[in-house]
Amino acid sequence: MDTFQEATNAEETLDPPDWAEVGALSHRILDDAIAYLKDVRDRPVWRGMPAEVRAFFGAPLPRSPAPAADVYDDVARNLMPYPMGNVHPRFWSWYMGSSNFTGALGDFLAAIQGSNLGGGNHAAGLMDSQVVNWMKEMVGFPTSASGTLVSGGSMANIIGLTVARNVKAGVDVRERGVGAIPRPLRYYASDQVHSCHRKAMELLGLGNRALRRIPTDAGLRIDIAALKAAIAEDRAAGFKPACVIGTAGTVNTGAVDDLQALASVAAEEDLWFHVDGCIGALIAIAPESRSLVAGIERADSIALDPHKWLHAPFEAGCALVRDASAHRNTFAVTPEYLESTPRGLASGEWLHDYGLQTSRGFRALKIWMALKEHGVEKFGRLIDQNIAQARHLTGLIEAEPALELMAPTTINIVSFRHRLAGASEERLKAFNTEIMLRLQEEGIAALSDTTVHGRHCLRVAIANHRTRRDDLDLVVGEMLRLGREIEAATPA
Repeated sequence: MDTFQEATNAEETLDPPDWAEVGALSHRILDDAIAYLKDVRDRPVWRGMPAEVRAFFGAPLPRSPAPAADVYDDVARNLMPYPMGNVHPRFWSWYMGSSNFTGALGDFLAAIQGSNLGGGNHAAGLMDSQVVNWMKEMVGFPTSASGTLVSGGSMANIIGLTVARNVKAGVDVRERGVGAIPRPLRYYASDQVHSCHRKAMELLGLGNRALRRIPTDAGLRIDIAALKAAIAEDRAAGFKPACVIGTAGTVNTGAVDDLQALASVAAEEDLWFHVDGCIGALIAIAPESRSLVAGIERADSIALDPHKWLHAPFEAGCALVRDASAHRNTFAVTPEYLESTPRGLASGEWLHDYGLQTSRGFRALKIWMALKEHGVEKFGRLIDQNIAQARHLTGLIEAEPALELMAPTTINIVSFRHRLAGASEERLKAFNTEIMLRLQEEGIAALSDTTVHGRHCLRVAIANHRTRRDDLDLVVGEMLRLGREIEAATPA
């Protein structure tokens, strides 16, 4: 055998040596996956991992091969029984969405096809653009607008706020940097704004102080009069008001800013109008509730999350920008190795020109398949269903003397707590936290906690197509039971 032949024989691949064997294993995995979701209601929402499971994840780097069936057995035994829980109907801790089976198949097929969505002339790129176009239609943006699929809401907000900075800077920030901006920029948002906006200010080189938090009204919406006063004050002090951020659904309580009023202020003051719609933008497709986000279509940019109320498997965010040229001019770079050609693979659009990533995962397929299967109208009805469920829970709380509503329920987030006669705020916090932890540890329900108006409370965020009103009835009853047990066991 010559040297060339020996080298050829030694070449390796990651493809399985026995495709029939891997086919059998794949069928087993698929059957297990169907059973996993079909029976999800019968399992605990969350459960702690035993010591031996935690120890498994400390194993050293594998250096030699193992049969694929054994690898899957490790996954089935040590990973699948201990999820975060957001696919469960009683997971309401954080605002996440609960995935869907067709979307999971889409993720699998996207991985099999293996396309990089940085751009190029191929079908996945066209599907990516199609899904972005569908998102524009959902929120009432013009077809001439642009957009990009990203990892989630934080990145979608960063995209919009970066375009705002570059448009309003007054100089070529990309070439000269933020130090060349003649007057320091100011952004405005309510004091309920998501923490990702602070990160955005820091990443943009503007600093946290560039984001001015405006007080909110009794409904925890941005105070329009206070906003106007802050803009005037900053102008007089030599700053340049650049952008106002409207929140379509705050994390703490689900409050929705008056987007119509904010759009008008932005127009009058020559500000960029960005909407953080990661929680509530898609209310625009809900037939009974869409008026809650009226005005979102007037935004200059919008951040939204298909992995929330479109229930796409993680991760899937979307940034939309009205001015497509401003969007592309903020991010586009064309090195010699990524030049377009008149035909062939490189003749397609370079999608990386609209964001920070050159390598981009094929996020569109899981969204596309679920929308094709169910239709956008069903997703709109599911949003209305969650909002109605939140109102049902609110009614249960208001009817129960032992419970206290802590903020108005606007959409699908309910902030409340268990009362404790004569208790201090510190004791109330410890009492409610213990209830929350026992609900998690007993596998009953997953709630989170927060602070509203300086007072600690529990929070139920219903972004789950599997939730039923019976689940909410159950959690109220269990909270009352746990409250009695904890109070009885606490020394007077």
